[in-house]
Amino acid sequence: MLASITPLGERSRGFVWWHTAAAFAIGAVGAGLAGGALLGLLGSLVVGGARPGLVVAIVAVATAADLLRIRMPGSRRQVNEDWLGRYRGWVYGLGFGGQLGVGVATIVTTAATYATVALAFAAGSAALGALIGGTYGSVRALSLLPGRLVTDPPALMLLHRRFATLRAPARRATVALELAALAVVAVVVAT
Repeated sequence: MLASITPLGERSRGFVWWHTAAAFAIGAVGAGLAGGALLGLLGSLVVGGARPGLVVAIVAVATAADLLRIRMPGSRRQVNEDWLGRYRGWVYGLGFGGQLGVGVATIVTTAATYATVALAFAAGSAALGALIGGTYGSVRALSLLPGRLVTDPPALMLLHRRFATLRAPARRATVALELAALAVVAVVVAT
């Protein structure tokens, strides 16, 4: 789907890429902020504040799941590509961004997504939850940037080849980031 929102694709539908990309970013960051704040608020009501031990456990479980390549449960749906031909670019940009920014509304490929949701809850604060969710949404918003240079069909084919070759390095980078986060969280909790 993200390869559909390129300058080439937007031009073919009569739209401007940066308009759609901006709407996508607003949707992703906004959904991340709102979802994280809601989870943090719920966490404050259920667990009564931040639980450092729970945070360590969440990051450890997510790291182990990704190290062991455990397939994540969840929705098998992606965003509705029919929207591309039905709505204006800013509408599907906002909608796609919102679905991806909240994390669990579409296909989940890494335990880090569930860890983000759990961490926003475990933060026990709407503000901390919003920070966690907003950071996640911001990273998802950046996912359109690789397609910004796709202005012709050969560039689109190159983008798809790059995505395919980056699958394994991206998985390794995710696990490395999870291990780093686990080390940082463990040190912070221990002090």
